[in-house]
Amino acid sequence: GLQVKAASYPIMMPGDALATSAYPEVSQLQLQLLTMAFACDLTRAATFMWSGSTSGQSFPWLDISEGHHDLSHEGDGNGDAQNKLTRINTWYAEQFASFVQMLAAVPEGDGTMLDNTIVLWGNELSKGNTHDVDPVPLVMAGGANLGIETGRFLQFEDGTIHNRVLVTILQALGHDIDSFGELDNGSGRLPGF
Repeated sequence: GLQVKAASYPIMMPGDALATSAYPEVSQLQLQLLTMAFACDLTRAATFMWSGSTSGQSFPWLDISEGHHDLSHEGDGNGDAQNKLTRINTWYAEQFASFVQMLAAVPEGDGTMLDNTIVLWGNELSKGNTHDVDPVPLVMAGGANLGIETGRFLQFEDGTIHNRVLVTILQALGHDIDSFGELDNGSGRLPGF
């Protein structure tokens, strides 16, 4: 059986969970709850969204008082804004890595929960100030027991691959599907997955 030690995931809500200052703590608590829900088989599928696409979230723990959305619309020549966006994205990458580590720490079957889970992290835009959608970087973790070859960087010429990434994930999870959505520019798995 699967064992998750409650002591490794202390769940204590901050005083005001909606306060800007509580954002990092609440994010971690939500990721811990998601990990426990997977471990207890309450669900094996989830969507986690830190904030909306026009988020005014500021990051005082990073010494950033401006909202994320406003910063994302600053021009490329604004070095201060670009630096702050890099720090924000680094913080989100750290949160993603933390979640992946939580999944990897749970033994499951012939490996870990991460081996049996596919985690996709992305954004709807590649660049906020121009609203470009090509290329949108996506990070996928896990899936070693689901036929996903890990530890690689893949780059596709066609920038409209989002739907095919979802098809690839769904097929890895055993779903008989060849296309997804109206903007699907092909069918089946992306080559190389």
